Amino acid sequence: MRLHFIGADHEVTGSCHCIEACGKWILVDYGMEQGINVYENAELPCAECDIDYVFLTHAHIDHTGLLPLLYSKGFKGKVIATEATRDLCSIMLRDCAHIQMQEAEWKSRKAKRGAKDFDVKPLYTMEDAEGIIRKILPFAYNAEYDLCEGISFRFTDVGHLLGSSSIEIWITEMGITKKIVFSGDLGNVNDPILKDPTYTDEADYVVMESTYGDRYHSKDQPDYVKELANIIQTTFDRGGNVVIPSFAVGRTQEMLYFLRQIKTEKRIQGHDDFKVFVDSPLAVEATEVFQKNIYNCFSDQAMELVRQGINPLVFPGLNLTITSDESKEINFDSEPKVIISASGMCEAGRIRHHLKHNLWREECTILFVGYQANGTLGRMLVDGVEEVKLFGEPIEVNAHIEVLAGMSGHADKGGLIDWVSAFKRKPNKVFLVHGEDSVCNMFADCLRDEYGFDTYAPFSGTIYDLMADEIEYEAYPKPVEKKDPSKRVTEVFARLLAAGNRLLQVIERNQGGANKDLAKFADQINSLCDKWDR
Repeated sequence: MRLHFIGADHEVTGSCHCIEACGKWILVDYGMEQGINVYENAELPCAECDIDYVFLTHAHIDHTGLLPLLYSKGFKGKVIATEATRDLCSIMLRDCAHIQMQEAEWKSRKAKRGAKDFDVKPLYTMEDAEGIIRKILPFAYNAEYDLCEGISFRFTDVGHLLGSSSIEIWITEMGITKKIVFSGDLGNVNDPILKDPTYTDEADYVVMESTYGDRYHSKDQPDYVKELANIIQTTFDRGGNVVIPSFAVGRTQEMLYFLRQIKTEKRIQGHDDFKVFVDSPLAVEATEVFQKNIYNCFSDQAMELVRQGINPLVFPGLNLTITSDESKEINFDSEPKVIISASGMCEAGRIRHHLKHNLWREECTILFVGYQANGTLGRMLVDGVEEVKLFGEPIEVNAHIEVLAGMSGHADKGGLIDWVSAFKRKPNKVFLVHGEDSVCNMFADCLRDEYGFDTYAPFSGTIYDLMADEIEYEAYPKPVEKKDPSKRVTEVFARLLAAGNRLLQVIERNQGGANKDLAKFADQINSLCDKWDR
């Protein structure tokens, strides 16, 4: 009876853990890493074809994104999830496969243009995605099910995403039963659409996320409708667009909920019929899934609207764009508007095209409404970068960069403490995972020193013996190998010197040219020098 730590240990993404028990190999999530990859994930402790089951806590790609790869390498088992998670995975994994294939095709074309004759293979294909989707079996919340001899489980709604759950797993070997609970990603309280997290009251072991284990969202519940309306009003009065990089699943639907209220209450003056574009085929499909699962997952607040005959995610002026041609037309519309587009961290997708068209405009606003991982374009913009490169072209950041503070699908430190404190008896061990390195350690210390929990923040590769209640193998951090930055700096500076020498040659060749042209050239050079001579 062992627990193997595979991924999202001292990191936020790439979640994966493995249970070895009752002669079975069971994964809990198999996610893709996003943003900066700080530590190496451990290899799976068995061959992919030997894995019997995969439990899913929810559908986000950092918890499910490698499932098609698992299928491509011979996985023949079953995937266990809630009904809504199954529905969302059906669209999200296909979308992810499409991106993998698209990027591989682009890299292959680029290689051939560079006289390199080879094809880049995608991480996995659409066939792999469709194959794993067929293996997902849906289960209801709050009911206990038998998985196989000696193992049973139950899903509990934790309000992070439609269908998200903590997973309670009972394991019996040699007449001894141990219960392990995987928190999954715990949701924030007072979500307008989803229910608040449900607590679990008993466990021998807990594997718990710590994403926001070092911070509180806000003492008071923010008035997001008011804040959003103010940003829209100010931006529209300047003649600009409000561009919202948003996760297609979850956050986009939340923004639609707020925008419906803003429209209904006529909070925007002088722009009554403003348009809202949801420019993401995935977001459009996800919104349909949300509406399909109203009665299983929606909060009392959202259900009250439904009982009044109001669709909480639909309103006049809402435009759902599917095709690339429809997407391109958005930026030819001169009227102020709201554009919601994926991805939420600006790492891929149509949002990058909207940033290219709006970042350089002082009248526009780029509004961030979710977590931005280290190393992502979204994080760079939030941190105040002055210029970015999109599609090989440098773009000045002149637009206003705003953040809806506390707008998070994750529980903050207080929410995490409330969840783990709900156990009637303290678990034997609380494993802290799914958080940045310093946050993981800090939250583990907090729970141990201030609340009396026995905590441990393992690195990927660690193995824990659940029967003996002890570490069988302790792994140590394996940082991802990085290129020598000093070499890169030397190379870039050499390019800069070469560019300077070329400029001198161009200046000499233009001696005797028209005064007007030379004056313009001199102004351009001086302007560039003013920018960099700081």
